[in-house]
Amino acid sequence: MKNSSRRTFVKNSLGITAGALFFSQAKAMDFLTTESAAALNFDFVKLPYAFNALEPSIDAETMQIHYERHYSAYVKNANEAIQEEGIKAANPKALFAEISKYSKKIRNNGGGAYNHEMFWSILQKPTANNAPKGKLLAAITKDFGSLDAFKDQFGKAATGQFGSGWAWLVADGGKLKIGSTPNQDNPLMDVSTFKGTPLLCLDVWEHAYYLKYQNKRADYIKSWWDIVNWDQVSARFV
Repeated sequence: MKNSSRRTFVKNSLGITAGALFFSQAKAMDFLTTESAAALNFDFVKLPYAFNALEPSIDAETMQIHYERHYSAYVKNANEAIQEEGIKAANPKALFAEISKYSKKIRNNGGGAYNHEMFWSILQKPTANNAPKGKLLAAITKDFGSLDAFKDQFGKAATGQFGSGWAWLVADGGKLKIGSTPNQDNPLMDVSTFKGTPLLCLDVWEHAYYLKYQNKRADYIKSWWDIVNWDQVSARFV
């Protein structure tokens, strides 16, 4: 398929899963859910930056489609599944710890809602000499040898994820680990072979980068390091 045809195909396909938008009053960095005695609920969390704020790493059109259509559909469908299946988990971690008990609908959409909320929260405007500091940098250096070695290993996990999925940095048993999950799975799920407490995640679904980078996933990953909000990542590392 020619590049122009491929671009048109992907651009059109991005709109297929459009969901109804609904905004909550939760702060942008709130941890994505409202807990109640009745049922878990995933909030559609407002971005803390404009669609064009992440350029040139992520272009405004991709960001808008990704957020308004894909993310909104995951949130909408996850909450539908919670109601349909009578799920009463107290929070996402409790849900994911027994996700194998439930349908593919809540696994895919609950994972999609959680993963994207985390992804939005650890991004910021491009920053020169962007790097972690303090305790997190010390842990990265200890467990991977250096920041460059960490980035190289993380990049390999992201490029090596066949098809759609996510790359992750997690904390597990006092140690940092890098891995990947397919589709909308994450390291908190009982079905995942890669487990830990998520600290950093990268979306490597084609809809996250194809309009700008086409099949050059490695270029997307390299540019993405400029917009990682290390303060937010460090806040998760306790």
